[in-house]
Amino acid sequence: MNLLPKSSKEFGSVDYWEKFFQQRGKKAFEWYGTYLELCDVLHKYVKPREKVLVIGCGNSELSEQLYDVGYQDIVNIDISEVVIKQMKERNASRRPHMSFLKMDMTQMEFPDATFQVVLDKGTLDAVLTDEEEKTLQQVDRMLAEVGRVLQVGGRYLCISLAQAHILKKAVGHFSREGWMVRVHQVATSQDQAFEAEPRFPLPVFAFVMTKFRPVPGSALQIFELCTQEQGKPVRLESADRLAEAVRERQHYAWLCSQLRLCKAGLGSVSLDLCSGDTGEPRYTLHVVDNPTVKPSRDRHFAIFIIPQGRETEWLFGMEEGRKQLAASAGFRRLVTVALHRGQRYDGMESIQTELSARVMELAPAGMPPQQQVPFLSVGGDIGVRTVQHQDHSALSGDYVIEDVQGEDRRYFRRLIFLSNRNVVQSEARLLKDVSHRAQKKQKKDKKKHRPADASEDLPPGPGQPIDKSYLCCEHHKAMVAGLALLRNPELLLETPLALLVVGLGGGSLPLFIHDQFPKSRIDAVEIDPSMLDVATQWFGFSQSDRMKVHIADGLDYIASLAGGEARPHYDVIMFDVDSKDPTLGMSCPPPAFVDQLFLQKVKSILSHEGIFILNLVCRDLGLKDSVLAGLREAFPLLYMRRIEGEVNEILFCQLHPEQKLATAELLEMAQALERTLRKPGRAWDDTYVLSDMLKTVKIV
Repeated sequence: MNLLPKSSKEFGSVDYWEKFFQQRGKKAFEWYGTYLELCDVLHKYVKPREKVLVIGCGNSELSEQLYDVGYQDIVNIDISEVVIKQMKERNASRRPHMSFLKMDMTQMEFPDATFQVVLDKGTLDAVLTDEEEKTLQQVDRMLAEVGRVLQVGGRYLCISLAQAHILKKAVGHFSREGWMVRVHQVATSQDQAFEAEPRFPLPVFAFVMTKFRPVPGSALQIFELCTQEQGKPVRLESADRLAEAVRERQHYAWLCSQLRLCKAGLGSVSLDLCSGDTGEPRYTLHVVDNPTVKPSRDRHFAIFIIPQGRETEWLFGMEEGRKQLAASAGFRRLVTVALHRGQRYDGMESIQTELSARVMELAPAGMPPQQQVPFLSVGGDIGVRTVQHQDHSALSGDYVIEDVQGEDRRYFRRLIFLSNRNVVQSEARLLKDVSHRAQKKQKKDKKKHRPADASEDLPPGPGQPIDKSYLCCEHHKAMVAGLALLRNPELLLETPLALLVVGLGGGSLPLFIHDQFPKSRIDAVEIDPSMLDVATQWFGFSQSDRMKVHIADGLDYIASLAGGEARPHYDVIMFDVDSKDPTLGMSCPPPAFVDQLFLQKVKSILSHEGIFILNLVCRDLGLKDSVLAGLREAFPLLYMRRIEGEVNEILFCQLHPEQKLATAELLEMAQALERTLRKPGRAWDDTYVLSDMLKTVKIV
C-alpha cells in the first residue's frame, strides 16, 4: 500500500491526511522515532504536571505513552476529522483525561498562554515543504499561534529532521522574538530498524524554543546545540554557526548510514569528531575497508589510535599508507584516529572510553552484536606533543611550532601551517644530551607537584638547542646527496661553492649545507618575513658572512638576477618552495617556478657545470608529465629520485653533463662525498648513509 503523496505540497492538504488515515486504518504511524527513542529528550524538557498541547497528533502512540507514565494533562489537535475520531474511540475508556480536538493549528481556539509545552513531532516538517510565499505565510501563522498559546517560560518542542530551510525558518522566527533557541540531537538506536516504516538516514533533532518575556531594546540572542554523546549544551555565537553545526551532524550520520550498508563508491571516507565543550575538531577519523579479509567473528572491525605527532607519516597520513596499515592489521574495516593539537588527552584508556560509543556507529554491516572492538596503537602509547608557539603570518596564515616525541624517545621540533595541518613544513631534531639534562632539571623542579604516575619523559622547553648535524626530512637528504653530481665530490669541502636556495622554512637545509661545506656561500630566498623569525627563534638558524637571507619573491629575485649586468653564476640552485593554492594538484613548487620562460632564467644564472635541484610534490599525473616535459626541454640531463613513503620526487637537472651516469657510478660519487663528510672531528650524524639517497635514482 503506497501512502506517499505525489508531491510534498500534499503534506499541507486536509484531503491528503483524511485519505491517509482512512487507508492506514488504526495502525499507528510514528514520524521520526518511537516513544522509547524520544523519551530521554521529552522527559528532559517536559514536566509531568505541565499542560501539554500536541499539534498534528495523527494516530501516533506518543501521547498515549506519555499519559501512561504520568503526563495526563495533554490536549491533542489535528486537521483530520478521521484521525481525531479514531483516537477518541481508542482512548475514551483507558485515558479519560486526555482530549482530542479537530482544529487547525494556524487558527487555534485556545486562549493566550494556555499551555506550558507545545509538542510537535514532524508537523513543522510536513507543513514547511518548500519556501514558496504561500507556504511561508502558513508557517508564520502556525508559529505565531504556537507563541500565542504558550506561557512565558514555556517550550515549543519540535521533533524534526532539521533540513536547512526548516532550521532557518524556525530558528529565525523565534530568535527574532527573543526566545532562547536550543537544538538537541535525539539519541536514537542504531541497532534497531523500522521494518514496517522507512528509517530516515538523517539524524533526528528536537528544537527546544523557550519563550522569554520581551525586553524592550534588548538584542540578546541565545543559540545552543546539545549533541547526543555529550549531553550538555554548547553556546554558539550565531544562527549561522548553529546551522553549520547541525549540517556537520547530518553529514556524519549520512556517512554512518552509508558505511553500515557498505555502499560502494564512497572512496576514502574521513570525518572530524569535535569537542563537546568548544566545538573544535578533537579527532580525525579515516575509514579504510579491506575487502580481501574473509569475514570472521574477531576480524570485523578495529580502531587504530595514531600517536600524537605521527599523523603526518606516510603510513598514517596518506590514503595508500592507511590501506597498507589496514591490510597488515587484517581487519575488514579499520578506523584510524588522529589526535588534534590544542586538545588535552588523558591517556589511551580515556580516549577509548570517549570514542567507544561513537566509533561503533562506523561498524560494518554483519558484525555480530556485542562484539568487542579492539583498539590498536603503536606500543599502546598516545605519544607526546607540546605546542611551543602559535602565531599568524600574513602570507602563510596560522602556524604552530610544536615538539613531538619520536619512536626512539628523541624530540623533534616542527613547523606546521594550519591550513595544511597534516604536512610538516620544517622539522629539526633536538639535541639529546641537553634534552636529558633539561628533563632532569624539570623533574627536580616539579617533583613536589608531579602526580605519582607522571611521565619521566618531560617535553623540552622553548630554548632547546637544535641538532644542526641532522636532517630530518628525507627529501632534504636527497637534495644534499645530489651535490655528489658536481665534479670531484671528494674535494667539495675545499671547493668554494655558490648556492641559491629558494624557500627557507625552518632553515634546516641551507644551515646544514653551510655547516657541512665550510667553503660554501649561500643565498637563501624567502617570501615570508615571518619565516625568517621562526627559523631564527625556533630552529637555530642564523645568518653569517657566508649565509644571507633575502626577503623576496623567488620569481622576482631570480628574474632580477637574470636581467642584471653582473649576472651571478651559482654552482647549485635548489627549489624547496611550496604552493599556497590547495586547489592545485601540485603542492610544491608553485607552477610559475617550472614555467618554461622562468626555467630559462634559472639556466642563465647556473654555472656551466652546475646542478639545479627541485623538490617536486605533484599528485596530478597529467600535470607532472607536463612539468617533466618542460624540464627535459630546458635541461639536457634529468635524474629523478622518488622519496620512499612520500609524494616527494627530487629532480637533479644538469646543463652540460660530461656523460650520463649509471646508478653504480652515482653511488660511487655519493660514497666519495660521504667519506669526506665523515672524516674524524667533523659533526656528521652517522645514523643515515648519504649514498642510500641515490640508490633509486633514474634518468627521466
